[in-house]
Amino acid sequence: MAGNYLIRPASEADLDAIAAFEVEIALVSFGDEAIIDQAFHRRRVAGSLSKSGEIALVAVSEAEPGKPLGWAWMSARTNSLTGARYGNFRSLAVANIADRGVIGELLMEAVLAAADEAGFTHLSGKVNAGNLAMRSLYRAFGFTATHLTMEKRLYFSKPPGELP
Repeated sequence: MAGNYLIRPASEADLDAIAAFEVEIALVSFGDEAIIDQAFHRRRVAGSLSKSGEIALVAVSEAEPGKPLGWAWMSARTNSLTGARYGNFRSLAVANIADRGVIGELLMEAVLAAADEAGFTHLSGKVNAGNLAMRSLYRAFGFTATHLTMEKRLYFSKPPGELP
């Protein structure tokens, strides 16, 4: 807890707000190809709330503890070669409010503490190259770039669904 915000485990009551955050993340990450169906994201996240190894947290105001202002999600993974357990950072989003940066930092601190408690050897996360806010947050917490994914869009005369 810091300031007027609390970080708590996400619950089923938070799913509508979380689904809205997931749509925002999808739009930033995938643009026109984003899945913007909130019901899809709600179902996807709902399965994680009771799953072992999932860290799902929301940030709320002390004054309105039922209204998520941000959300973070990390999944436990195991390296198939070494057997090391690590955290796969899946989501972090904060409402567009004045304390957005403060809340993002609080969520990141809470995720890092939960990852440490879980005994993860390291954390991994993807971020869209254009998402400067998340890239900056990662850097501020000691994350470094280790891989770079390059893409080239190919345009065919038929839509992708009609390709052989």
